[in-house]
Amino acid sequence: MNIFVSHLTTRKIALLGLLIALNLVVAKFLSFGIWSVRISFTFAVTFLMAAWFGPILAGVAAGLADIVSALLLNGGQGSYFFGFTISAFLGAFIYGLFFYQKEITNWRLLAAILLNLFLVDAVLNTWWVCLLYHTSFNAIFWMRAFKELLMLPIQFLVLKIISSNRTLISLKRRI
Repeated sequence: MNIFVSHLTTRKIALLGLLIALNLVVAKFLSFGIWSVRISFTFAVTFLMAAWFGPILAGVAAGLADIVSALLLNGGQGSYFFGFTISAFLGAFIYGLFFYQKEITNWRLLAAILLNLFLVDAVLNTWWVCLLYHTSFNAIFWMRAFKELLMLPIQFLVLKIISSNRTLISLKRRI
């Protein structure tokens, strides 16, 4: 873990804080759905955290964003559940493994997105929803898995555009 935080500067901490804040804004204003199926574009912010700061810091930042989101944006009315924080950490961690200090190729994008969509979002988050609402896994899994399948091309295109954005590439070099 030391290799991931040894070069942590004030500038990097501030940028990570801004990304956490951006994650909250995206979660609040670019997310929609019902209790068991939710569509959000926070994956784009998580991608930036992971590509710029690595799996550990991105995972911690995504976990913090989940906690702050549950406490601030959801009214703090007992809406926090630790399982979703674990999922947020794992999703950012997976992106970090695939993209931190590595060339971002189509195959890397596809593999990371598939792992996140199906392992974290479809399986793990469905399990958390089942624990929270005392429902059958099979009752909602297929609906959530179908949603993740629909999100695959959307996430691929969005992350492809972000990863090839010259301004963001330039910013990454200055971090």
